[in-house]
Amino acid sequence: MPLDSYLQKQLPGHVAFIMDGNRRWAKKKKLQIIDGHKKGSEVVKNIVKKSLELNIKYLTFFSFSTENWNRSKNEIVNLQTLLNFYLESEEEKFVEKKIKFSFIGDIDKFDEKIREKLKKLQILTKSFSKLHFTLALSYGSRSEIVNAIRKIKKNNKNLNEKDISKNLMTKNIPDPDLVIRTSGEMRLSNFLLWQVAYSELYFTKTLWPEFSSQKYILALKNYINRKRRFGGD
Repeated sequence: MPLDSYLQKQLPGHVAFIMDGNRRWAKKKKLQIIDGHKKGSEVVKNIVKKSLELNIKYLTFFSFSTENWNRSKNEIVNLQTLLNFYLESEEEKFVEKKIKFSFIGDIDKFDEKIREKLKKLQILTKSFSKLHFTLALSYGSRSEIVNAIRKIKKNNKNLNEKDISKNLMTKNIPDPDLVIRTSGEMRLSNFLLWQVAYSELYFTKTLWPEFSSQKYILALKNYINRKRRFGGD
């Protein structure tokens, strides 16, 4: 399902993903929960590959919310193990493809070796610009906004929108043009609440492990077909 050259010019510059449905997919397949997360990580790789082909410059993945710490201890351990494996296995590819890696969120609760690998990969790829890849880990948008306001108040400044944007974790990347959420849920779940004020939202019933490159293209075509408005008719 290729895109012609005209349509490619209309593609979003930044796509953000709320990856929902790994657990449901695993239960539906009568597999372990971690198998759903493993399959979901393969989808991330496919999205990165397709985005490189389409020259989409920014991707942000909501990988682990602050609320996810309430899950079972076993699932949290498995998720951290999978994240550790992903960082190790993808490092070479990120360097080869000139992908700049970054993360947002409060990573203090993660194992030390994961924190070190996150920082290492960020430093290793900081000069790259082919694609900007951001993982949201232990991330919550409301606390991000509160923390931004606290930073501003320390400087006794008159608060304005630009001040908040410049003090968010995403200050170095543009706001998303398109947010895609899988699994049929139609909410933002405390994800980039400030940044998505003018983003197009796309909801699909497809579970994240089944979100193929073809379904990604469908979402992008849906975005292209919308007439984007910013406060006007």
